[in-house]
Amino acid sequence: MAQLFNRSANSFAKASIAIVVLAGGVAFYAYTQIARSSYLTNVFSERPQPVQFSHKHHVGDDGIDCRYCHTSVETAASAGMPPTQTCMNCHTQIWADSPYLEPVRASYRDNKPIEWIRVHDLPEYVYFNHSIHVAKGVGCASCHGDVANMPAVYQQNTLQMEWCLSCHRNPTPNIRPSSEIFNTAWNPADITADQQKEVDGKIKTLRSTQLLTSCSTCHR
Repeated sequence: MAQLFNRSANSFAKASIAIVVLAGGVAFYAYTQIARSSYLTNVFSERPQPVQFSHKHHVGDDGIDCRYCHTSVETAASAGMPPTQTCMNCHTQIWADSPYLEPVRASYRDNKPIEWIRVHDLPEYVYFNHSIHVAKGVGCASCHGDVANMPAVYQQNTLQMEWCLSCHRNPTPNIRPSSEIFNTAWNPADITADQQKEVDGKIKTLRSTQLLTSCSTCHR
């Protein structure tokens, strides 16, 4: 029987296999990079808000503590969003007639909450508890960045599972003394001997890496 394919077809077949494997590898690499890109993760992307609230002004310049607005961050899974009454505690006296703050005054008059746009938004299938992270010594800046210097809050980290796991596998670099948890500009190089002793004590109370990286810890 006559040969159907020329002998050169063998080389073509081998080259085709190599090209498919190479193309698959390139496609997989491209997918992993796109999945981590700011285009999909919204890293460094500012969200338009009903009122352009500046954390830099309120926290960085005026020194308002995170807990004044996010009242449940130490006791509940959610950090909490401030009611309009919290805004009006100051703004009945400061900038009380500013047109810029009319949406805030309207919210207070009508008893209708301001519809803030969530910046750090985890999927519904992810369980995250602010209070346990604060109790263990994880500072706000570890997840949210230096908010005190953000005129408009943006997402600094990807919030993807691999990012969470990188901390759960090695949480030690993110543990800080209690006095510095809400100081988003704190530098670990400034830690004192007493603070280091406190941090070492907190590290000893952390659960095992096996438990911290267990699926059921975050997916319940």
